[in-house]
Amino acid sequence: MTFTDQATGTLLRSTATPASPAARPGPALAEALGPGTSAGALAGPGGRRSAIDTRANTPLLDVTIPVFNEERDLEACLRRLHAYLLGAFPHSFRITVADNASTDGTLKAAERVARELREVNVVHMAEKGRGNALRKVWLASLSPVLAYMDVDLSTDLAALGPLLAPLISGHSDLAIGTRLTRNSRVVRGPKREFISRSYNFLLQSLMGAHFSDAQCGFKAIRADVARQLLPHTLDNAWFFDTELLVLAEKCGLRVHEVPVDWTDDPDSSVDIVQTALADLRGMARLSRDLVSGRIPVPELRAALARGPLPASSRAQEQSPGGSLFGQLVRFGSIGVASTLAYLAIFLLCRGIMDPQLANFLALLTTAVANTAANRRFTFGIQGSSQAARHHFEGLLVFGIGLALTSGALALVHAASGAAPDRWLELLTVTAANLAATAVKFLLFRLVVFRHRPTDSAPAPGATDTFLPSTEKAK
Repeated sequence: MTFTDQATGTLLRSTATPASPAARPGPALAEALGPGTSAGALAGPGGRRSAIDTRANTPLLDVTIPVFNEERDLEACLRRLHAYLLGAFPHSFRITVADNASTDGTLKAAERVARELREVNVVHMAEKGRGNALRKVWLASLSPVLAYMDVDLSTDLAALGPLLAPLISGHSDLAIGTRLTRNSRVVRGPKREFISRSYNFLLQSLMGAHFSDAQCGFKAIRADVARQLLPHTLDNAWFFDTELLVLAEKCGLRVHEVPVDWTDDPDSSVDIVQTALADLRGMARLSRDLVSGRIPVPELRAALARGPLPASSRAQEQSPGGSLFGQLVRFGSIGVASTLAYLAIFLLCRGIMDPQLANFLALLTTAVANTAANRRFTFGIQGSSQAARHHFEGLLVFGIGLALTSGALALVHAASGAAPDRWLELLTVTAANLAATAVKFLLFRLVVFRHRPTDSAPAPGATDTFLPSTEKAK
């Protein structure tokens, strides 16, 4: 049946019925997904997710297909996906076509298929945008597992079972297909490969992301998690995927990756260059949102993050900043911005005051902002916990930088025997500032933002929990 309000684009509640048990033989998917247990709260004891009840009357899975002017390919996509789910997916499902203001016959084609296949629904949106469509459909859906696929079905559907199983079991919160691991098999041109890998490299280096493929059109999310995250996303287009994934990782959620077999659609209407530029603008906007606090990450993390494991006292598992290379890239980017700001302030102040005082003011002005930016982005520390200590130790590091640059200025003035050229002063403080930056990174990584085990004493009896009874009795 068709559920669409063409005037307002409002998603109507579905009354789709589960497919009959006889139509679900798929042993491979059934084995991967397993039987349902019980539904429960978002997080169980120790931060674990409850398994999803697969025996409820509501369709377990809602697969959204966002489309814009896909009249030619839509019907074949829907029939192929529907046949696969009927034959291989062991639970109830629904397929939702989200028409994004198409101007061709896409909507009529979708409605024609929906009249024939009861598990297919249609939603018409008055505005374009994949992100807009997914946000509206997912927030209105009653299914506990939400997924989406591109209409060309470039991803082999055999990956659907591994994609959904960790969400249903409670093991993971989001699941994504990835084309960028060595176990993935991908057929596409070098231009798209280069742009995709470059974009994901930027995400990992500049934003500290750990997922490998942000834009593969093959993703799923638990509805209980989606309801918490989606209201904080803003992008209505292609950056929506990245925004959701970055936010999920910042909030301490688990993202499961599935290597996929993926074949490029040579007739795709996506402008990859414009999409890449829009993604870069999205990265800048999301970074501002995280810095400004528009997204309440500490509160979301407190509500959603999984509890730590006993082994999490190890520094390697606690370090939120990621790899050394990623930290160096983010620290370097912040350092470039800080150095430019330092030079601008130094030149401005140098015209009206002594060079040592100008150097002091320029360093002090940029030191606090630099510490805050590195705390958040380079080393991934959220919230206000220990912020005062971090800034205090950052000022001590600032003192080392001040000593290096002030000493360099004193040496150049002593060596020249008179007032040196202004550009010689600038070159000297720049070189000294670069040396101070290297020292600062080492101190930030090894001292200021190094993970420190909790200082709280263990609870009485906690240390002998796993001792044999004969040892406890001694």
